[in-house]
Amino acid sequence: MALLPILRFPDTRLKKVAAPVANIDDGIRKLVADMAETMYEAPGIGLAATQVDVHLRLMVIDTSEDKSDLQVFINPRLESCEGSQSGEEGCLSVPGIYDKVERAERVTVHYLDLEGKKQSMTTDGLLAVCIQHEIDHLNGTVFVDHLSQLKQVRIKSKLAKQARVTA
Repeated sequence: MALLPILRFPDTRLKKVAAPVANIDDGIRKLVADMAETMYEAPGIGLAATQVDVHLRLMVIDTSEDKSDLQVFINPRLESCEGSQSGEEGCLSVPGIYDKVERAERVTVHYLDLEGKKQSMTTDGLLAVCIQHEIDHLNGTVFVDHLSQLKQVRIKSKLAKQARVTA
């Protein structure tokens, strides 16, 4: 396994819409393992392939406290979204930035698992938020895009300043 570099907002590659995974092979399984290792090391609870500059519809999520519940979603598609919740979100591609985002409270998602079997899940709470957040990445959207223009400008400035300080 290998740690993968995570793209940082406002990198334009984060705007690319991911293509469907056509074949679940050893390359995809290795990518999943590398993405999981990268997510855990970061540390984070979700990572979309787009964030590691692989533009395929693939994401990994683990909302457990002890990193024991890795979930893999291949070609995920939201079937339904119900209700509304607002909560603070962060993102591995937007380090150190957190803000409130409005999301559906309950979602149903269809996807393929790592064995290529069709799956369906209805969930709420943190997992529902993570699923929506990561699917946004696959569609070329970062959580910052849900915020006002003023907040987006401030976030870009703050990240540019952080980059100058660490350079």
